[in-house]
Amino acid sequence: MIDQLLVTADNALRTLTGANHASRACPSADAADAALDDQARRHAGALMRVNHVGEVCAQALYHAQALSTRDPALKRHFENAARDETDHLAWTQQRLDELGAHMSWLNPLWYAGAFGIGLLAGRTGDATSLGFVVETERQVEQHLEAHLSSLPPADLRSQAIVRQMKDDEARHANAAQQAGATELPAPVRWAMRAAAKVMTTTAHYI
Repeated sequence: MIDQLLVTADNALRTLTGANHASRACPSADAADAALDDQARRHAGALMRVNHVGEVCAQALYHAQALSTRDPALKRHFENAARDETDHLAWTQQRLDELGAHMSWLNPLWYAGAFGIGLLAGRTGDATSLGFVVETERQVEQHLEAHLSSLPPADLRSQAIVRQMKDDEARHANAAQQAGATELPAPVRWAMRAAAKVMTTTAHYI
C-alpha cells in the first residue's frame, strides 16, 4: 500500500507540473502547422486547454480507481488506460505550448476533485467503477467530437490530436464494458454531465 501511495503521489506531481512524457509519437507530427490568426489561435488554445484539463482529470480518476480495487487484473486495466491518458496529457500540453496558450490555473483543483470521485467510484464496487469509466469515456467522446467541429479548419495539428484521443477513449469505454461494467443510474449520469459542463466552461477561460 505504501508503494501504491508513493506511485500515486508521483503521478499527481508529474501531472500537475507537466513532467509526463508520451510513449507514442504525437499524432500531429505529420500535420502541417498552418498559420492561424490571433482569434483562431486563441480559440484553438482554449479548446485544447479544456482537453488538457480532461486528461488531468483522467489521470486522477484512473489512478484513484486502481488504488481502490483489490482485483489485480482490474488494477492493470486501470493502469494501462492511464498510460494512454498520459500520452493525451503530453500531446495536449505540447499543443498548448505551440499555440502559446496556458494550462488551466485550476488544475490542482480539477485533479483533487477527480481523484476523490475516482476513490468514491472504486469504493462502490468494481462493476460500478467500470460503469463510471464507460459513462465518462462516452461523454468525453461526445465532447471531443464537438471540438473537432469547432476547431479552426486550418488547425490540422490540433485536429489530429483530438481525433486520436477520441479513438482511444472509445476503446477504453469498450474495454470497460467487456470487463463487466454495470450501467449507472440516470441521476448519476445527469450529475456527471452537469459537473463536466461546469469544468469545461471554466477551463475554457481559466
